[in-house]
Amino acid sequence: MTSMYKPPGLPEADRCLVMGVVNVTPDSFSDGGRWFDTGRAIEHGLRLAEEGADIVDVGGESTRPGAQRVTCDEEIRRVGPVVTELARQGVPVSIDTMRAEVAGHAVDAGALLVNDVSGGLADPAMARLVARTGVAYVLMHWRGHSHEMENRAVYGDVVKEVHDELRARLESMVDEGVDPGQIVLDPGLGFAKRPENAHNWALLAHMDTFHALGRPLLIAGSRKRFLGRLLTDPEGNERVFTECDDATLALTTLSADRGAWCVRVHNVRPSADAVRVAAAWNTGGARLDQGRGTPVGRSVR
Repeated sequence: MTSMYKPPGLPEADRCLVMGVVNVTPDSFSDGGRWFDTGRAIEHGLRLAEEGADIVDVGGESTRPGAQRVTCDEEIRRVGPVVTELARQGVPVSIDTMRAEVAGHAVDAGALLVNDVSGGLADPAMARLVARTGVAYVLMHWRGHSHEMENRAVYGDVVKEVHDELRARLESMVDEGVDPGQIVLDPGLGFAKRPENAHNWALLAHMDTFHALGRPLLIAGSRKRFLGRLLTDPEGNERVFTECDDATLALTTLSADRGAWCVRVHNVRPSADAVRVAAAWNTGGARLDQGRGTPVGRSVR
């Protein structure tokens, strides 16, 4: 089962796509600091593309629990040169930001997608920017900034509430002029979702509920704490995130099988292999996509 939605301007393939992560930050939960240098960030982005990333997601602000915000100017300083060079070299680039000004700068530099973990709630200007530019847009379920989101992870029925809140944000963005064909939805694994309450697993087990909203789904669970908690040792110690890549690979495979449009991962090559295996399995080998995805025109839906 593979989503047939094709948001504008992004790679097209008869399989789940793979988004690789470049954190141009000193404090991201998984690899903060490793790619903080501009040159190293660009090299890493190119390497992810070579390893099979269909999209490279560049972010300049950590959204880990408890993280504090950086200024808009600092965020642009971090991501601007990276987005510009990757796009210049033909890499399909996503900008991971909650700010319309940063998103606009990145789109002007060649970014094809805006990945907004706040779903347009953090910056009221975001919807206008997305509508004006026609850029593809990831709308994630969000209940507040990193320093407060853990306190807002209170649900009676997590699947229903996340579904209803995503639908409300989708309708709001459309009301503000965004074409529904621009929008990808993300249930927000790990954002105001508590590992000890199995919120993330409930959302994954009910992906069909989110497919019913009629938009492609991005699944972004790579190395997140709910995986480490699942893999506790006999003494009750959670698996550290750097040792959760095998679990992430299983998440990729299952998400692809259940119709995810794209998975967002840190370790690209295994997931790039997995989505091809899932596609071959589900089609009996028919219409095998042997390439790494081909950028298509912005008018494609």
